[in-house]
Amino acid sequence: MRVQTEEWQRFIPGIRMYKGKKTFFYNGETLVEHRYDIDNYLIHNRKERQTWEVIIVLPGVEVIPSLTFMQCGKLETVIMADTVIRIQDYAFFCCKRLVFVRLSRNLELIRQIAFSDCESLTSIFIPPSCREIVWEAFQDTKLIIFNVPQHTQLHENVFSRTPLIKASTFMLHDESGQYYNTNEANQWVKDMNQGEEFELHRACSSINPLIEIIYGIVRRKGLHSLKEKNEIGMTPSDYLEANPFIENQLIERVMMRRYVLEMMGETV
Repeated sequence: MRVQTEEWQRFIPGIRMYKGKKTFFYNGETLVEHRYDIDNYLIHNRKERQTWEVIIVLPGVEVIPSLTFMQCGKLETVIMADTVIRIQDYAFFCCKRLVFVRLSRNLELIRQIAFSDCESLTSIFIPPSCREIVWEAFQDTKLIIFNVPQHTQLHENVFSRTPLIKASTFMLHDESGQYYNTNEANQWVKDMNQGEEFELHRACSSINPLIEIIYGIVRRKGLHSLKEKNEIGMTPSDYLEANPFIENQLIERVMMRRYVLEMMGETV
């Protein structure tokens, strides 16, 4: 599902069906006043809250407050306008069915436990504007793709207890169970696709993925390059499919058709 920026001008806040999904168009209001009110809030709003499948954060919203969408049981998709610069703590905590998140291109900060326990979330693409992600922000998710800039400060346990950290070599053990060497693991995840051999991975995971650049690399490397795996077994195709900043999900098919026709001497 994609929402084009120009469409948002006609959207108004509220809850309604959009493209077959129960959608909450969010205008930045505070839904939960205090952390200690969350149980009472959920009791009084549980029936409606549990029907939301899509959250669209409208232009003009700069901050998603603490606890705003915590425990939305059917939430699958979150799309943020590029005005959002801050996601507060517990904002999307325990959204068990959340699988797709399109962050703001201008996001600067993700607070602690913001997406923790979103157990269906397998990929997240952090924009270059993000300067800090606080502890346990993505803990207890199913993260395999965690695309994060080198300059972003990652606090302790940002992606602990995920498949991603289990694939690293920085797992340690003590009497209380497993934990990991935070500094080494954080740097490992940042470095994962930095080698020259992963040029195509970087292009496919950009927040400004240009088809001509991607296609140029594909053509130069050859058709098989879309299947080359990085350190955790992810291919450029995997990144293309998961990248929330790519509007056309058929981009790979278009590129491959063009590539094959050119190799056959056809004009595209």
